[in-house]
Amino acid sequence: MSRVCDYSGKRPQVGKRVVRRGKAKREGGIGQNVTGISKRRWKPNLQKIRIVDENGRVRTVRVCARYIKAGKFTKYVKTRPQNTGK
Repeated sequence: MSRVCDYSGKRPQVGKRVVRRGKAKREGGIGQNVTGISKRRWKPNLQKIRIVDENGRVRTVRVCARYIKAGKFTKYVKTRPQNTGK
């Protein structure tokens, strides 16, 4: 299953991690050297939630936490049947 948000389309981003050695010139050193560059990925914070969509159907979607915090969905809440007694 891919790591893509079903609504925003947010997906992993690729970048580089740069490791430096030494003290910066502005801090009184003689400068920094780059000692290593490695690739890395930033993954979106995806969560599986059950929502009620526009048509009133309940479905499970993978969405990023930012959309959940913003309240863009109506979450499905499972209700227990009422006990009417006799």
